[in-house]
Amino acid sequence: MVRIDFGGVTEEVVTRDEFPVSKALDVLKDEVITVIGYGVQGPAQALNMKDNGCKVIIGQSKSFPKDWDRAIADGWVPGETLFEIEEAAQRGTVIQMLVSDAAQKIIWPAIKACLNEGDALYFSHGFSITYKDQTNVIPPENVDVILVAPKGSGLNVRRNFLSGAGINSSFGVAQDYTGHARERAIALGIAIGSGYLFPTSFEQEVFSDLTGERGVLMGALAGLMEAQYQVLRENGHSPSEAFNETVEELTQSLIRLVDENGMDWMYANCSATAQRGALDWKPKFKAATLPVFKELYQRVQDGSECRRVIEACGAANYQETLGAELKEIGDSEMWQAGKATRSLRPEESVKPIDASTKGISGRSSN
Repeated sequence: MVRIDFGGVTEEVVTRDEFPVSKALDVLKDEVITVIGYGVQGPAQALNMKDNGCKVIIGQSKSFPKDWDRAIADGWVPGETLFEIEEAAQRGTVIQMLVSDAAQKIIWPAIKACLNEGDALYFSHGFSITYKDQTNVIPPENVDVILVAPKGSGLNVRRNFLSGAGINSSFGVAQDYTGHARERAIALGIAIGSGYLFPTSFEQEVFSDLTGERGVLMGALAGLMEAQYQVLRENGHSPSEAFNETVEELTQSLIRLVDENGMDWMYANCSATAQRGALDWKPKFKAATLPVFKELYQRVQDGSECRRVIEACGAANYQETLGAELKEIGDSEMWQAGKATRSLRPEESVKPIDASTKGISGRSSN
């Protein structure tokens, strides 16, 4: 492992230089990797491993024809590399649980019955194992239980792989029956296209992931945008002006500077007026939101967010409810303004999603 200084704290990470694809393929040469679920993370990880030369098959229920048909469209062949979930699980030596967290609870009894001694049970989220008291996902003692969690949506796992950039992932081992669980996890992490891998535990992964998704990455970001947009509109600013000052400048300019060189560099390369105001108001926003983040982390830690996910996402009418909630966001004035704004961007700045990756999105529910 390579030792890297992260702001004064030294961590060890695994890079593709020290653990190249050729080494991963050697570790995985006798494995049949079964990807359970072809909805969100499944397509990206499966296609990346296949392109890297791994033996991969898909387990997907025909009762979800959209996902079954997508697998066929991506080149998986029914009866050869595409099977119903239980048959695929029986054929694999590495079982990748890439259905949603709520679905993992439902299919677990069938998956458990298919596990053989020495198999590896692989997750991309620490949810089912960490909250086993609620999910009842308790692996037998004679299998490896490993984690590789890409830090991005399935869409970006695939996009970054195709561009050669890779995506950062964490990895962990909850149970090492064979004595090779760690090596298996790293090999699979490299095979799915990770740029580098950093160690974690199932518990730490899910605690940070649920906090991040509900916080800065999605929940807090959307809430902050809505609040600022509302204030601007209430004070007479047009939808175009409110949206550009709230979303467009962030996503098309400033966040790219942060990505390239860090927040301090972005501040240093903005106007003095913007710089001074940001430095003055940053502590106020931190003070206002810190109690919310502390409450959020506590709910993640005590299992409250787990209960919410299982109850809501496992409901029979969840897709209908979700559709209504997403429609409310999409139909809002702010995001209608966003749609209009995107249509006015110079053509060369628009990067359409490749048809082969369409529908691969979201990391949060695997």
